[in-house]
Amino acid sequence: MDLPVGIATLQHTDRWIGVPLCAFLTLVRKIIEPRPPVSRQPRKILFTKFAEQGSTVLAYPAIRRATELVGSENVYFVVFEDNRFILDVMEIIPEGNVITIPTQSPWALALGALQAVLQARRIGIDAAVDMEFFTRFSAMLTFLTGAQSRVGFHTFFGDGPYRGDLMTHRLLYNSHLHTSQMFEAMVEALTRDPALLPTFDFMPPAEQSFPAFRVRPNEPAEIEELLQQENRRLGSAPLILLNPNTSDLLPLRRWPPLRYVELARRLLEHFPDLFIAFTGAPAEAGPINGLAHDVGSGRVLALAGKTTLRQLLVLYARSEILVTNDSGPAHFASMTPIHVVTLFGPETPALFAARSPNASVLWAGIACSPCVNAYNNRQSVCRDNLCMQAITVEQVFERVTGLYEARLSARPRASTLRAADAPRR
Repeated sequence: MDLPVGIATLQHTDRWIGVPLCAFLTLVRKIIEPRPPVSRQPRKILFTKFAEQGSTVLAYPAIRRATELVGSENVYFVVFEDNRFILDVMEIIPEGNVITIPTQSPWALALGALQAVLQARRIGIDAAVDMEFFTRFSAMLTFLTGAQSRVGFHTFFGDGPYRGDLMTHRLLYNSHLHTSQMFEAMVEALTRDPALLPTFDFMPPAEQSFPAFRVRPNEPAEIEELLQQENRRLGSAPLILLNPNTSDLLPLRRWPPLRYVELARRLLEHFPDLFIAFTGAPAEAGPINGLAHDVGSGRVLALAGKTTLRQLLVLYARSEILVTNDSGPAHFASMTPIHVVTLFGPETPALFAARSPNASVLWAGIACSPCVNAYNNRQSVCRDNLCMQAITVEQVFERVTGLYEARLSARPRASTLRAADAPRR
């Protein structure tokens, strides 16, 4: 039976196989592209962003800018098969324009990458944007698409992992810009003379628009039925969600699981009408639902692994507050009216926080945090995430309590806005 390709395997392969392949393709490029790149008006733009659906949400302003340049029908996206869901939810490019690569096994990954390259060539992609920062796999795929204009980050002075010289529009990675602004700058670079880059006069906007999840008419009743099956006492009671999970990309982002149990108990005691639900991915359903059981209350729902991704977004729209570590759900939830409290540690909210007026962060800011970034391939020598442990239950409780009480006091106005389907940004 084929086994899924893990994050560690992908990173290892990207380093030990990617480096010589990037060097070889750089030599090939110097032979087939001997002249300096010239400025061209793009006609069909391809984005490459394989992993982390949360970052895809942050790419929305960049994708929207691309649709302004060439029309949504001429914008394409390459993504790992398991991560295409959020693109469909954002509803910004046609579903048929999403090219997926399976990760069930190394062979499936290699074959899928080849098919993606061939499909991009058949489409006639002439501009490609590599949003994977410094991975070699994405740089190689971007080059092999045959796009005449290719935007990506380059290590001019060894200031990042080597991945050859495969881009025509080479940019410096700016660790002082929010990721969404950096992505938008990459698209804007397509409109500039590549000979002048990495210097160009684009000023990333401080205010950006992000997608709003559209709930279908039948979906609220569907999620209510699911909730009632889990707990008949719930009725229309308010709901706060706790998401203790994180992807295997960076386990250091986990807040100590038992603190979610303590947080739930304190919230239930403080608000007698409140219910708590624990959410998470199917792979982590056992441990997370075990935490829900450990709370020891009849006002707790164990929902990990029991919803589809779309149902999870509908659940966010029905609930009051989500508490989560820095992971995809923080960004998914930012597309709904729920207030998101994200706990940061190994990474900085200055670059990766959800860009929503309904989002807030807690970050201890100890001396060794953040310890992972684009330059070190988001790896860390840390084995004891003191940065997450430094965030206390009391701090999270106070933040959630203040937000929940503020939402209750603003309920009539918020209800009116929701009824009118008013934009949140």
